[in-house]
Amino acid sequence: MSTSLPSFAPSAAFDDAPGPSLVQPETRRLDGAVREAYVPPFAPPVTHGSLADLPFDNASAAPGAVILSRKGEDGQWRDVTAAQFAEHVQAVAKGLIAEGFVPGDRIAVMARTRYEWTLLDFAAWAAGLVTVPVYPTSSVFQTRWILQDSGAVALVTETAAQAAALGPELDRVPDLRHMWVMEKGHVERLAELGDQQPDGEVGVRRGMLAPDTLATLIYTSGTTGRPKGCALTHGNFFAEVDNAIELLYPIFKARTSEEASVLLFLPMSHVFGRMVAVACIRARVRLGHAPSLKAEDLLPDLAAFRPTCLLTIPYMLEKIFNSARAKAEAGGRVSSFDRAASVAERLGEALEAKHAGTGGGPSATLKTARAFYDPLVYRRIRNAMGGRVRYAICGGSPLGRRLAAFFAGAGIEIYEGYGLTETTGAATVTPPLKPRLGTVGWPLPGTRVRIAADGEILVSGEQVLRGYWDPAAGGVVPAAADGWLATGDIGELDDEGYLTITGRKKEMLITAGGKSVAPAPLENWLRSHPLISQCMVVGDRRPYVSALITLDMDGVTHWRRMNGKHSVPAELLVTDDELRAILQRAVNEANKLVSRPESIRRFAILPTDFTEMDGHLTPSMKLRREAVLRDFAGVVEGLYEK
Repeated sequence: MSTSLPSFAPSAAFDDAPGPSLVQPETRRLDGAVREAYVPPFAPPVTHGSLADLPFDNASAAPGAVILSRKGEDGQWRDVTAAQFAEHVQAVAKGLIAEGFVPGDRIAVMARTRYEWTLLDFAAWAAGLVTVPVYPTSSVFQTRWILQDSGAVALVTETAAQAAALGPELDRVPDLRHMWVMEKGHVERLAELGDQQPDGEVGVRRGMLAPDTLATLIYTSGTTGRPKGCALTHGNFFAEVDNAIELLYPIFKARTSEEASVLLFLPMSHVFGRMVAVACIRARVRLGHAPSLKAEDLLPDLAAFRPTCLLTIPYMLEKIFNSARAKAEAGGRVSSFDRAASVAERLGEALEAKHAGTGGGPSATLKTARAFYDPLVYRRIRNAMGGRVRYAICGGSPLGRRLAAFFAGAGIEIYEGYGLTETTGAATVTPPLKPRLGTVGWPLPGTRVRIAADGEILVSGEQVLRGYWDPAAGGVVPAAADGWLATGDIGELDDEGYLTITGRKKEMLITAGGKSVAPAPLENWLRSHPLISQCMVVGDRRPYVSALITLDMDGVTHWRRMNGKHSVPAELLVTDDELRAILQRAVNEANKLVSRPESIRRFAILPTDFTEMDGHLTPSMKLRREAVLRDFAGVVEGLYEK
């Protein structure tokens, strides 16, 4: 048996082939701690033009290059070349102009992740318009608020039902003049409408745009209160994606014969998905759209599209790992799976040490074990993700060291990042050749990260938003007058400039004894357990820390099957002693991360999960803590009864 790593292993992804030379972040210290880190830009600033030019520049430079693949109604994926995409963009842009829209008008899009989303983005920009994404899961009230606040003159929905639901509210949205529905073919009709429009008008509109022109208003979902419209310019996107492309060259600049490709399935209503879509068009990396996150829909799309990179969140990687382990347990192979997981984690850590210069890399024994378990475990996980995935860009919340090491050892390198809507996506990201597991990487090139005296993370860079949309104030109100955006997150910089997120400023708990507690580390650890879906730590102004736990029903169904509990009604599981004992052991493990005053003393198992529909989660899967505390106030009080 060969002791060398197969070609898909992380060391192959991070070889010494040409790429940008990584520059160690410049750091500044205060009182013995690193308080600021800066990485100079890898890409020159864009001084003219806009995102609207990208489809046409691609068509001119490489007309036959496949830059998108579009899934048809028959389920088949069909390639779209640069020339074809430019034609589509031109046609829809002419249709928008024919409808009478003028530069600066706002057009809202309410749809899942699909080809038409990217098409409308670039077509609207080519017509000089500003796009306003709306989550397809938004309530009628939320949608109406965004349409009102943004002053949108048009709305494109994916379904007729979405459009119909807004009917009773339309008299409260006086600026809205047009409503189109994708499933009714209205986007195609827009293209037909523009047939009589001269091509030159689109060129004139594009020529009016500059890097500082407003490109989009993205409304933050927010964990409390009404969402705010983040005003992002074309220049914000260029600063973000151009530096990301140069930094993450293994994804965007393929150095092998294997075509680089990204299947996007996270919401394009979120800046994370929009940023990656723009980066793929910019770098001419084949982009596909998958509208459903349901396993029965997504797995066939992954198998047919076969991406080399995925855009994901920790929750999905946790589900992939837990599902793989559950299948192994059902097949009587759980011991083998656990040994394989341990090997992958140790290999990922050994690779990290090698890149950091603190170790010699995986031993021959570890390489042999990794080669042995690859066809038994790792390859099956990669095959479930399409078979060609080598990289994943992960954001939204901390992934954790264990899972990052596992996937690296299994042949999928994770680029973990941190950012906000206000930073047009990533403000920090894991640099190739320099992973630091458990962190969210270095500042994106061209970005400064500072830690304030109270631990809050501050960000400065050309990708930071112009300001927040405020129609009452006449447009955009600056968000960072001094050049520094206060993120509301708490973090730490280490000696080499790597950032670790430790919590959310507004979410910090202070117990009755005066102990400050960051909920995130405990919640993230527990959420990775196969039987736990969500966890919320409570204890503000209380004598000790407690937790509300919801069950992952896929994991619980598997556990019931494996333990002969089919006859136990689901609603009685919250009182099952065996289940509670398992969760208590998980809590005990999580408590090892913190001091005694910060540890979870008691917990309650809730009979229902936290969902976006019930108002307990934002569309990006963040907890709405005030809503949870309100709806489960009685349960919380019970945790503190003597």
